[in-house]
Amino acid sequence: MIPWVGVGCCMSAAALYLLGRKSGRDADVLKSATRVGQLKDLAAILDTDCKVLPLVKISGRVGSDAPINCEPSDSRGVIVEEREELHSSKRNDAGSWEQHITLKSPTNTEVPWYLDDETGRVYVEKAHGATGLVLTVAADVFESKRSPDQIRSLDPINLNYYMQGPERSGVRRIKKILPIGTSLTVVGEAVKDDTGRVRVQRPHKGPFCVSEEDIDQLISHVGRWAWWYNFASLGFTAVGACLLAKHAAQYFLERRHWWELHKRWYNFASLGFTTVGAYLLAKHAAQYFLERWRRKELHKS
Repeated sequence: MIPWVGVGCCMSAAALYLLGRKSGRDADVLKSATRVGQLKDLAAILDTDCKVLPLVKISGRVGSDAPINCEPSDSRGVIVEEREELHSSKRNDAGSWEQHITLKSPTNTEVPWYLDDETGRVYVEKAHGATGLVLTVAADVFESKRSPDQIRSLDPINLNYYMQGPERSGVRRIKKILPIGTSLTVVGEAVKDDTGRVRVQRPHKGPFCVSEEDIDQLISHVGRWAWWYNFASLGFTAVGACLLAKHAAQYFLERRHWWELHKRWYNFASLGFTTVGAYLLAKHAAQYFLERWRRKELHKS
């Protein structure tokens, strides 16, 4: 029987080791990123050196010429993530009500936005899903099948039935945004297009970070994750090796026990066959000599 638990631990250790190596490489890459003090300097660097810098670090406040208005709140943002939860109730076999929640795929909207530090602007492209990006909850609304006036008009018995029964269903809508004016640090590939607009985008290789932390905190955070991945990988390796060694020891002990039993059986069978063979040979020899003696006696007479 294959020791799947031990094999699974070893495979998990390998996956964690690869994650640790990737996080360690990302931390080293972040350390080598070109740090731009003011956004106007980035345009000057791209003008003098080249139109593409593999990895730069910039900081500023979020801004946009056409931000998204997040209803029902008055918040405005450049990235909006909306998630819906479908709530319904069903009576189980015991007769009580069970709440069921179905999650729908979130929808993401991102408008053109930039970082501004009062010296210049740098646009950021496709930041949703970047490392370190944390969106703020702007709205969390539950839309029931019944209106609030209908709920308030229910008598206590029907209200209790509504709160626990099948009519306690509806849609919960959660909206998260990246608000205007948020101070961010962005690490990515800097590009200057033919129109002269400077933008930072996801690099072909390496990390793409959008975070409220500064770059030193990002490096420390990524390095800490690399350490934890390596530590967990070592732990899973030790557990998997112990389980595999235990399984191997049990296998060899069982094989040895099986061989000892078969050896005893072989010895017993050998002794039995030897005894039977000796008995048959002795019987045959006795019959032979008796027959010879009888013939000799008959011959004398």
